[in-house]
Formats: sequence, C-alpha cells, structure tokens
Amino acid sequence: MDAPHVIDPAGGCPHALNARLRARGAVAEVVLPGGVPGAVVLGHEDLREFLAHPDVAKDARHCPALHDGTIARDWPLRVFANARGMHTADDADHRRLRSLVGKAFTARQVERLRPRVEELADTLLDDLARAAAGSADGTADLRTHFALPLPMSVICELLGVDPEHRGRLHHLSNTVIVATDTTPAEALAAVHELVELMGTIAAARRAAVARGEAGDDLTSALIAARESDGDRLSEAELTGTMRLMLVAGHETTLNLISNAVRALCTHRDQLALVLEGGATWSDVVDETLRWDGPVSWFPFRYPTRDLTVGGAVIPRGTPVLAGYTAAGRDRAFHGPDADRFDVTRPTAARHLSFGHGAHYCVGAPLARLEATTALERLFTRFPDLDLAVPETGLPHQRSFIGNSVETLPVRRYGRER
Repeated sequence: MDAPHVIDPAGGCPHALNARLRARGAVAEVVLPGGVPGAVVLGHEDLREFLAHPDVAKDARHCPALHDGTIARDWPLRVFANARGMHTADDADHRRLRSLVGKAFTARQVERLRPRVEELADTLLDDLARAAAGSADGTADLRTHFALPLPMSVICELLGVDPEHRGRLHHLSNTVIVATDTTPAEALAAVHELVELMGTIAAARRAAVARGEAGDDLTSALIAARESDGDRLSEAELTGTMRLMLVAGHETTLNLISNAVRALCTHRDQLALVLEGGATWSDVVDETLRWDGPVSWFPFRYPTRDLTVGGAVIPRGTPVLAGYTAAGRDRAFHGPDADRFDVTRPTAARHLSFGHGAHYCVGAPLARLEATTALERLFTRFPDLDLAVPETGLPHQRSFIGNSVETLPVRRYGRER
C-alpha cells in the first residue's frame, strides 16, 4: 500500500503531483498540514459522485477529530471547518441560507450587471496601459491592475462594501484562505481581523437600514431578512455568508482571469482562433476551468459513514479535499490529450470547477460574466499582449488550495486597438 501523501503547505503548481497521485487511484490518502489524516478525490467521475453523495456532509460536526481533542485548537485549516454559512451547512439549513443569497446571482440578475462590469473593465485597462507606459521596461502586473480590482470592485459594490476596506479585505482573505503556508499565529490573527472587519461592515449597513437609507446591496437585504425574522439568519450566519461572498467572489475569479491570460499567451494559436471567431470567450473560460482551474484541492467534506469511492474506502468523519485540478486533467474522462489546452474541446463545459450537486457555486454566472468580459476587453484592445517573463519564471501561489501565480507581468507589443 502506498504511503499517504504529505501535503506541502507551500503548495505549488499541482499538475505533476496530480498525475502521480491519479496513477495510484481515484482517491489518495493525504496528511494535511499539522499532521491531520485526510483524503483527496482526484478522478472526475469519482469526484462528481462524491460531491453529490447523500452520505457526504459539509457541516464539521461530522468530523469527530475536530471536537475530541485529536486536532489541535490552533490548527490553521480550522477556518474552513468553523466558518458558518451556506458553504458549511447541509440539507434544510443549506437551502434556507442559499435561498437568501441565490436571488442576487441568477443569470437574469447577473446580466443586469453587464454594463457596470464592462465599464469597470475598460477603466482598469486604461490603468493597466498607464502603468505599463510609466514603467521603465514597459511592463505592468496584470493581477494588480486588472484581474484583482475587477471582481473585487464588482463583489464589493454588490455587497455594499466601502472602497476603503477593499485592499485590506483582499490581504486578509488571501492570508486566511489562499496562503496555506502561514503559521497558526498568523492565520488566527488574520481570521480575527477578518471577522472584526465583517462585523464593522455589517454594522455600517445595519445602521443604514435602521435610518431607512438601505440601498439595494446584498448585505442590506440579508440584514433586513434577519431583522424581520430572527430565526432566518443568525449573526454568525450573516457574517459568515458575507465573508464567503467577499472571498469567493473575488479570489477565484482573480485566479481564473490570470490563468486564462497565461494560457492564451502561451498558446497563441488558441488566442488567434478566438480572435478570428473560431471559438468564443466562453469556450476559453470553460477550457481554463478544466485545464488550469483557479482552485486546486478544496476543503472540506466529511463522509457520514464509511464510504467507498473509486474502489477506496474513506472512513466516516475523514476531512476530504475536492481535487478540482486533478479531475480537470483526468485522462479517463477527458481523453489522452487531457493535458492539452484546446478551446474547441467538446467536453470543455463538463468540468467540475464550479462544484456539483447542492453546493454548486451560486456565483458561477457572475464569475463567467466577469471572466468573459475581462478577456474579451483585454485581448480586443491589446491583441499582441504577452507575458513579460517566461512562464516558468512566474512565482506560483504558495498554496495547495488556490491555483495561480503571485504576479503576472505583461507587456504590450505593437499598437493597441
């Protein structure tokens, strides 16, 4: 029997590791940072089954080791287990919480945001061009000037978060959720500050509601639901839902845009195909989600009984990671060329990067709108845009959860359109 894979908290590009582990089987035993036994589901069909299995829970009460002293109280990954919100709720609680948020993320409601997303994208591209023009070597970091502020601005406007908080929110969410190589003390301090900041934002919106000055933002709507029916949303659920929306609403889309730009810059034939009308920007987004998804191994789900997945038994209560990047390149499902970036791939839309089942990402329509708009506006205006350094020189995120690069320096070649 193969020894469990010991996860490196610093993470790195996951694809070579995924291939090695998939060669062993669809499920791999792992040792999580802090010496905690766990598992990761790697195969596409097995992950799809696992994500929707009726005997798999999201609520951490189904993980005895988190409550009996087996796992240390300062375990950094407790932030995923202890958060309260629809992403850690099951059954009726999950349906109740999702119903409060889901109305803001329907395809129809998201489509109403298109003009604002396009306006923001164009403004940020002006900023990107100015940054490149003002640098000594004509380069600018696309993540800093474009891929980050676009989804951050959209989700903060949707939630009614003042611009003054946005920089700190990204720093804290990156520390808590993405940077898995932080120390327990650093992680705990960031969690406390993030919770406090969520409370500050909620208090500001609550005061506005009390004054009759509430806008049409989602936070005010959640507060109004709580105030009108106290049983519908607890304070912990309110701040937990806000935190989920803020973090998931920008970190994943930041990585998605970054990964798509890297893929197109290093596969110029695919970029040319899209610019010539042979494929769509939506095709690019789906293939990026499959080929180099923004989330690699995401915590946690817990079997409520001993569960057989892909021929392997996962014991009851095991903290299980969803191996999205592994499933995306599973040759058993995507074929022998699964490692190839191909925007015409007919199964491109059949990825699992938005999840599957009851917990399918509620923000998927918004992420698609933001990413397709960002890519179309970027490459229509700068069709010759390219990486300013070799891709191998780009520093990867220090995370086994997030999957992207820390910086993405780009250079404009030729004239812009």
